[in-house]
Amino acid sequence: MPRARSPSPAAKTLDRAMEVFTEGFSFTRSFTHPYVTTQVGPVRVLRDGPRKNHRDIRRDEWVAADTPPPEVDRIARENSPGRFCLSIFNDGRTPDAEVCAAYKALHYRYAVSEPVMVHPLARIPRVSCPAVIRRVQTQADADRVNKAAGQKQILAEHLRADAPLRQYFAELDGAIVGWVRSITCKSGNWCSNMYVLPKHRRKGIGSALLERMLRDDRAHGVKLAVLTASHAGAKLYATLGYRQIATLLFFTPKKR
Repeated sequence: MPRARSPSPAAKTLDRAMEVFTEGFSFTRSFTHPYVTTQVGPVRVLRDGPRKNHRDIRRDEWVAADTPPPEVDRIARENSPGRFCLSIFNDGRTPDAEVCAAYKALHYRYAVSEPVMVHPLARIPRVSCPAVIRRVQTQADADRVNKAAGQKQILAEHLRADAPLRQYFAELDGAIVGWVRSITCKSGNWCSNMYVLPKHRRKGIGSALLERMLRDDRAHGVKLAVLTASHAGAKLYATLGYRQIATLLFFTPKKR
């Protein structure tokens, strides 16, 4: 019997990135109510934990790569009692247009795509900017960041030194002008909610936030940092050493 081929390094990296995405995304979605990850066959699903009020249930999110679209469709429809969407990791071996066409034929609506990018943390460029970059370590700073962002970016339990979430912010002339957070996962760290206020962009602030976060990731023993980006934002991440390994395609089922 021929020996089964072991996954290529690229395939292993993509699988790790998917694990980081699902774990990191479920972590942030659990701020208000547990949002858990399970496996159904070859497909991962993120969904709400048990709720008393079914009207509050958020939609399921099915995450897949290298699984034929009809199989993803069957699993999602058979195992989602309510609303759901699909997050499909495409490594580029099949053009994105072909993947979209396959899901369109299965009665899905294409929503958006995002580059999936990873950083091996071997080399991290140094960046200078006019803002001061700090890690949130007090409740006062946590409250300031949450207020500036308009939603909770960090909870009180994340202020511990060993917390799985590290939040950073950029301060300029006494005002918070940007923020980013890193979430510790089993296979790497997830970069979440990197944002700089529009009037303070093109000053190196976003790059400086990422540099501080990545250096702390490396200091904590992390070997792979993962994020998804807008197509415009991907250019910024590339200057810091991130590289794209896939495209994340989002689909929602059409009403029949």
